[in-house]
Amino acid sequence: MADNTFPRKDRILTSGDYDKVFQHCIRASVRGVLVLGHKSEITEHSRLGLVIPKKVLKRAVWRNRVKRVAREAFRLSKKSYPCIDFVVIAKPGIKDINNTELTRILLDLWDQISRRLPA
Repeated sequence: MADNTFPRKDRILTSGDYDKVFQHCIRASVRGVLVLGHKSEITEHSRLGLVIPKKVLKRAVWRNRVKRVAREAFRLSKKSYPCIDFVVIAKPGIKDINNTELTRILLDLWDQISRRLPA
């Protein structure tokens, strides 16, 4: 049976790990979404972090939708990427993107970053 969970080991949890991604990252973006990627030295698998500010999406329902879509897209595609830490940052305009388009955008941005990172 396929491993379709999103366990703790697949998440960026500490501020130190977020700081490493913010300081040494490759960026990829489209209107409404910015993704940062950093080659992880700590783990042997990819991890995901989310930054969805209240200033961009006022209602918790809207923020939770973006988080849910990002986690699901990552969960289904995490085996495709080497050990990379990804941070998804919501920007103005993300509210107008529907779920299927957001999933496609995230997968494209993750692919861009994984191709641009040094092996």
